[in-house]
Amino acid sequence: SVPFLVRLFPSLLTKFVYLNFLAFPFFVDFRRPELLVNNTISLYLTTEPGVTVGIWHTVPGSRGAEARGKDQRWFEEALADSHPVIIYLHGNGGTR
Repeated sequence: SVPFLVRLFPSLLTKFVYLNFLAFPFFVDFRRPELLVNNTISLYLTTEPGVTVGIWHTVPGSRGAEARGKDQRWFEEALADSHPVIIYLHGNGGTR
């Protein structure tokens, strides 16, 4: 019966192969990274109409004391300075 169900619902196969509907660890709010990772804030970028990409911006530990207690504007200005930016693509889990 499994091949028959996969034939009828091909999206079912991708859900069970990639398990992108699971968020691990369970019961963690990934929209509030400051509770999980030091010196981190959650931002959302609109790349084109109708497409919004969520990112976490983490400043290095050397700027940790400076970043503590700062608002979103400070983190956005930190992205604009001359320091390099490392982009980490997490995969298909749907969480950052």
